Amino acid sequence: MEPHEYIILGGGPAGLQLAYEFNKRNRDYLILEAGEGVGTFFKTYPRHRTLISINKVYTGYDDPEINLRWDWNSLLCDDAEFRFKNYSERYFPPADSYVDYLEDFAERFQIKVKTNTRIVHVTRRDGYFRLTSTTGERFQAKKLIVATGLSAMCKWPIPGLDTAEWYSDVSVDPKDFINQRVLIIGKGNSAFETADALVETTQFIHVISPESLKLAWESRFVGHLRAVNNNFLDTYQLKCQNAVLDGIITNIDKKEDGYHVSVSYTHAEGEKEILVYDRVIVAAGFRFENNIFDEHCYPAMAINNRFPEQTAEWESTTVPDLFFAGTLMQMRDYKKSTASFIHGFRYCVRALANILDAKYHNSGWPKKDLSTDSPRALLDEIIENVNRTSSLWQQFGSIGDVVVLDDENAAYYREVPIDLVKEKGFAQGKDHFVITLEFGKIEGNAFALERSIQPENAHRSSFLHPIIRFFQKGELVDEHHILEDLHAHWNKDVHVEPLAHFLEKNLSRQVGA
Repeated sequence: MEPHEYIILGGGPAGLQLAYEFNKRNRDYLILEAGEGVGTFFKTYPRHRTLISINKVYTGYDDPEINLRWDWNSLLCDDAEFRFKNYSERYFPPADSYVDYLEDFAERFQIKVKTNTRIVHVTRRDGYFRLTSTTGERFQAKKLIVATGLSAMCKWPIPGLDTAEWYSDVSVDPKDFINQRVLIIGKGNSAFETADALVETTQFIHVISPESLKLAWESRFVGHLRAVNNNFLDTYQLKCQNAVLDGIITNIDKKEDGYHVSVSYTHAEGEKEILVYDRVIVAAGFRFENNIFDEHCYPAMAINNRFPEQTAEWESTTVPDLFFAGTLMQMRDYKKSTASFIHGFRYCVRALANILDAKYHNSGWPKKDLSTDSPRALLDEIIENVNRTSSLWQQFGSIGDVVVLDDENAAYYREVPIDLVKEKGFAQGKDHFVITLEFGKIEGNAFALERSIQPENAHRSSFLHPIIRFFQKGELVDEHHILEDLHAHWNKDVHVEPLAHFLEKNLSRQVGA
């Protein structure tokens, strides 16, 4: 049992992305995948086989970096022609096409993966993680990266819940629900995906959870209900028998005439009711499966025990050298950015590779050196990057560029996790700029927002726009917003000149200090 430097658990998009980075760096690693091939999750989910990650083939741009802003499925690689758009032209593509893409990615980039290897036990002794599979095969590594995703269904503490059916295995054939009364527990995309698929054949459908429904176009969190799954809402608001309920289920009693479900309504002053259904489907989301770890390496959990708790480097807070990749990374930006989806975590995974380089291989974060004798070079670099970057666009407010000042030089670091800058002293106490793309606040109707063309009102921009912050001795001392633009082209005088003034002002502070 020869030890590896790294073992990656999971051969999905996160595991493949990290393996690609390890190949570039000539690291010793091995992916262990439970399924027969890579991308096993997408062979089952989503159940109705349409992804909600967009695939915009025609953008009007030839720049592959810009096009990644509207390509939510491709993994990052140096071959600009190896993109998911070559596998489907559908805006919401079929999941089976994504499996084909992942399989070809693994072959094209010679990813080292061992399939049909389900790990059932992980321990840590003598500085090594020791893993055992269902067949008794053993593996060991100095560092372990878990990229298994959220693989277990969430279970609410409801008496009788185990008598219900589960999103993971309920029938997807609408004919199996003809004229039936159906309750779906949960208000996420899996719940509404199911409701939309069954609306034509059921007698009625009720969707329920304690909290009110959140829509992605209002919250700007892509994990909330997406428009592609919300046709069901019309059938409720236009009184077509279906309903979306805010309520707490206190009991499920399966009887001969159906499921008797006791509900306490959230917004009706404690009003209670027993509703009867032919089918009850649990679609309350997924959580991290942590039962493979023993007491020597059991990671602390967070956010209602759904995610492993992680540092700013995506390392377990309780188990050194245990890292997490993929959708598990969203613990750090939960419902604030996009690490829950491929188009977000692919950049987090690339940042993790840089973090591991610095932590274990004496390699500094990639940077570009600029002179601060004239602010123009820095200005041009910022303007070029915010107009091209896909990482800051996708991981808004969570990943940014950092410019560290040192005498007459500036080191420009790209794609740095903001938490790493805040918590880990990335700038080493030196004066620095942080450049991000961020949304402004929505106040009122999201489709009737006031827009300004005056640069002095840029801080009121509600749509995605660049923000440049200046820090001295770790403290924020100045902040500049670049005016939002309908086409996200921040290269006009109204965008450039105010930024030039901001940079000159704060570079002079640094010189004066």
